Amino acid sequence: MGPTGSQAIPWPMESTIAHTASALANRSSMAKSCTHLAPASKRAKRGRMILPNIAQTTRDVAAHYNDLDAFYREIWGEHVHHGYWETGQESPAQAVEALTGLVASHLALRPGQRVCDIGCGYGASARLLAARHGVRVTGLTVSAAQAQVARQAGVNVLHKDWLENGLEAASFEAAYAIESSEHMPDKPKFFAEAFRVLKPGGRLVVCAWLAAEAPAPWEVHHLLEPICREGRLPSMGSESEYREMAREAGFAVESVRDISAQVSRTWWLCARRFLGRVAMQPRYARYLLDAKAGNRVFALTLFRILLAYRTKSMRYGVFTFVRPGDESTPSG
Repeated sequence: MGPTGSQAIPWPMESTIAHTASALANRSSMAKSCTHLAPASKRAKRGRMILPNIAQTTRDVAAHYNDLDAFYREIWGEHVHHGYWETGQESPAQAVEALTGLVASHLALRPGQRVCDIGCGYGASARLLAARHGVRVTGLTVSAAQAQVARQAGVNVLHKDWLENGLEAASFEAAYAIESSEHMPDKPKFFAEAFRVLKPGGRLVVCAWLAAEAPAPWEVHHLLEPICREGRLPSMGSESEYREMAREAGFAVESVRDISAQVSRTWWLCARRFLGRVAMQPRYARYLLDAKAGNRVFALTLFRILLAYRTKSMRYGVFTFVRPGDESTPSG
């Protein structure tokens, strides 16, 4: 997610969250020291995708972003994704553009190329890439609210489900998904569709929220499963699972980067802005108290994600995949 505004972090909030994270970490250590007493069915297994205990559908994802449209635009801004603090000195606005810039560098864009933005949000990244690299971007989103804003900003956007996109095969030189694959109910099909629409030699960059490879049961129960349920994620995969799904679709894995340390500041900023608005704007408090507002639960996820990063239960990965074809493609 991409917030804008002051980078200052109020120390009482940091102290409280740090204390909670420390307590959870201690709990993890105790659990690990006693794992020989726990039945195998109670332990998290390596390579098992995290699933919410209430199934999340594409319709749920669309409703989430439509219902919280104003919330996202006010808290996150036009870029609905993490910021990337490469030096640590970037402003929040610079950081969100830096993440898009990182994606562009891995795509190795050239003027005139056709590029697909899978889960384009409000189209901010699409506009940035088109302006800086001279590419032609087509975006897709399941949210009608996001599609309307993106079109008003001049983005070529399709209000469609990526898993049923209907795009012509081998029609793009590059594609990217910035924090949208997490919302796909069928992740193998997400990769299969990307492979289908890319030309031979085409490149796919995926920025994704990832689960740790072998999370402890308490991490799944208190952090990862609720993050999926509250954030409308049908599942959360690990780095190894993303590698495997991409390979099964036919991609070569060129590179994988864990940039968790460079993006986690996003959630401190979002939490600070959110709490400020709850305190100063009555409509935020009214929404949180409205029992009919099913997506209000996402407010809890802000703080769960802070803890998930602090405890390394959740990671952030940037993957570069290549469809084999005209160019030599290394495999990793």
